[in-house]
Amino acid sequence: MVPLLSIIALGFFLGMRHATDPDHVIAVSTIVSRQRSIRHAALIGVLWGLGHTITILVVGSAIILFGLVIPPRVGLTMELSVGLMLILLGILNLSGIMQWITENVTPLQMGQHSHPHGHGDFVHTHPHGHSPERHGYSEEATSVGWLDRIFGRLGFYQIVRPLAVGTVHGLAGSAAVALLVLTTIRVPSWAVLYILVFGIGTVAGMMLITAAIAIPFKFSETRFSRLNRGLGLVSGLVSLAFGLFIVYQMGFVNGLFTHAPRWVPR
Repeated sequence: MVPLLSIIALGFFLGMRHATDPDHVIAVSTIVSRQRSIRHAALIGVLWGLGHTITILVVGSAIILFGLVIPPRVGLTMELSVGLMLILLGILNLSGIMQWITENVTPLQMGQHSHPHGHGDFVHTHPHGHSPERHGYSEEATSVGWLDRIFGRLGFYQIVRPLAVGTVHGLAGSAAVALLVLTTIRVPSWAVLYILVFGIGTVAGMMLITAAIAIPFKFSETRFSRLNRGLGLVSGLVSLAFGLFIVYQMGFVNGLFTHAPRWVPR
């Protein structure tokens, strides 16, 4: 029982530490930079962690239970996918596409609608609403209202995006986690349990990280608009640069684009 509890504790805290890897933090920073709510940012971290955990659990369990061997070229391709994802996130952020999707795909709040509005020759639209009559209870107090308040404003795109990014990042780290566990834990069921707890720790760590990252974006949005735009620009540039670095490392230094690929899971 003591070794099992030690494995659980170690897996959880190493999972939280794994959430702080540079490529993970850069990816979620690019996503969270357009968020207007710390709570929604934390939820994005949870979704990212869930996608990451699902991939690590599936691939890692296959390696542990069935002795799956990942060829070097496949492993490098999984690592390369992280770089390509960071490049995509950086381009979307820098071009303003991500902000446009966030503002136009995310559903309007209940009771809101948009109308064209003119200022001289400049015509634009903005949402506004007509407040409904008040009830004797709060809409947010009901279960449906609570779910709509949490998930409704995120929209389908807002939910799928961090899940997809987390899944790709899980591909890159699953082999390393599984092989590390195999060298230290001989019981297969304990090894799979370790990976599951590791994933839960990653979810918890990423939730805290995204909430912390969202704080400067949230408080600079209205008071320091230039700083807010600068933070978003920096997150996009860092994501693009780090993604290009990973592509260069995997493709040329480790030989994915050559005839002799070299891959060491880490």
